[in-house]
Amino acid sequence: MTTTHAGGVEAHLEVYVRAFNSGDPDAVNEHYTDEAVSAWDPEQPLSGQARKDSLAEFLAQKPTLTAKIRESHVTRDTALLTVDWTMEVPGEDGDVERLSGIGTDVLTRGADGNWRYTVDAPYGDPRNTAE
Repeated sequence: MTTTHAGGVEAHLEVYVRAFNSGDPDAVNEHYTDEAVSAWDPEQPLSGQARKDSLAEFLAQKPTLTAKIRESHVTRDTALLTVDWTMEVPGEDGDVERLSGIGTDVLTRGADGNWRYTVDAPYGDPRNTAE
């Protein structure tokens, strides 16, 4: 499976969603820079191994992600995206938890042409939701 894409940010998001939905943490981590920050909890942003461990733990729950770019600003090797996303997370009791938000993401394009997340803030503004 190709886990990164040297096309535009739209293609990057499509490939990222497929990697995320595969449940493979290594495939998802290929979409982040080594120093990337993920802020699922704005009070405790994670980077490095803590970000990777948190992602692996979350992916073990087999969530399903859908995402669509709301706004995109690209200049050379940097992109700022606003993304509407929804996620369904199966619970142990069989119920499905539905999460949604408007994410704010900063991506950089590497020397290989692939876009990668530098800052991943799924709840860019926690007062807003995608619904």
